[in-house]
Amino acid sequence: MDAPRDVHSGEKRYDSVDLSSLAFWSQTAEERERSFALLRAERPVSWHRPVEGRLLPDPDDTGFWAVVRHEDIVTVSRRSDLFSSSAGVLLENIPEGVVEGSQSLLAMDPPRHTKIRRLVSGAFTPRHILGMRQGIEAHARRIVAELAHHPDGRADFMRDCASLLPMRVISDVMGIPREWQDTVAATVSQSISGTDGEDGESGEDGESGHGQSPLELLVEGHRRLRDMALNLAGLRRDRPAQDLMTVLVQAEVDGDRLTDDDIADFFLLLCLAGNDSTTLTIGHGLRLLTDLPEQRAWLLADLDGRIGSAVEEILRYATPVLTFRRTAVAPTRLGGRHIAAGDKVVMFYASGNRDAAVFREPDRFDLARDPNPQLSFGGGGAHYCLAAQLARAQLRILFRELLRVLPDIEAGEPEFVTGTSIHGMTRLPCRFTPPS
Repeated sequence: MDAPRDVHSGEKRYDSVDLSSLAFWSQTAEERERSFALLRAERPVSWHRPVEGRLLPDPDDTGFWAVVRHEDIVTVSRRSDLFSSSAGVLLENIPEGVVEGSQSLLAMDPPRHTKIRRLVSGAFTPRHILGMRQGIEAHARRIVAELAHHPDGRADFMRDCASLLPMRVISDVMGIPREWQDTVAATVSQSISGTDGEDGESGEDGESGHGQSPLELLVEGHRRLRDMALNLAGLRRDRPAQDLMTVLVQAEVDGDRLTDDDIADFFLLLCLAGNDSTTLTIGHGLRLLTDLPEQRAWLLADLDGRIGSAVEEILRYATPVLTFRRTAVAPTRLGGRHIAAGDKVVMFYASGNRDAAVFREPDRFDLARDPNPQLSFGGGGAHYCLAAQLARAQLRILFRELLRVLPDIEAGEPEFVTGTSIHGMTRLPCRFTPPS
């Protein structure tokens, strides 16, 4: 049974383990894992008060169910008939009208989700990604070569390496013109800071470092990205090209064309979700390889043969996306608890990725781990990450190039962000011996 607290929500008692406070989310991943381990062992589905958010508080928000076991996360992921995405996927309730615009496919349920996902999925098939390989490799070579020429062998790894490849690859996929790409990247950074990130830190007046509230940053960033999406859609209607935007403006599904809102929403999703999680995984990967030199040595002994399993373990151990939410559409039971229709149900991926029922020695970073059913792309089902194979390809190619050219590169102390959505860092100093 849940330990009692003074505050109740109807007949549900808020759990004594606090997953809702900013203090909890300000802890390190290792400190948070201690709370998750207790819940996995004793209360795998537990009720918690509304998260302390940086967006507008919602007086109708009574709390959420925390799902922390691998098995239950997979169940919630795959049962879209019981657990809906249409109310949004963030812990915090965000204003109506922002949900779909900011989360696109993530905040859709079948049959609409099925129709639009089928339309865009061709750009992310293994065959299509294989055709992109040379382009990804060329980007990686340029990025690592530019990093290697930094004076004194020092740089900010997040700014000068990790953030560059995902945005360039997304630009290739969508057909974003080169002269737009810096603006798109800056706007993506602004949008992310509205929910997680250093730039969105609020002071006593509720405003961020930009003089805007986190919600204002979010809305303004989304507006700018939507404007760029619609401009690009107009260009591709007049001048088609071999890119996903051309597919979007030309496609028909069941006799219907996508609306401008559909196109802009998907553009936002790909720029935000497709960029951020891969960038963070790259940063976490360098940090882990620095902290555990014996694992780096194992990888370098057969870089080509071992990079695949290494990437899967970096994804598991780092877990760049921390949580996704669903909303129960009918009464059901999960983990021995009664879930009412309308209840928020939140999947804690970092906890599922440390579940000892699934992973042997889950707290050990082991690049040779096999099998590795990590949850960093989701637990399967309709919302399994559409671009998972593209992200894997980028990670394998970049780490192979980075460790080939700069085998002694090391990370310094990162600057982390506090948030419930991403396991993020804003800066990661690095040092290396420049090639002669």
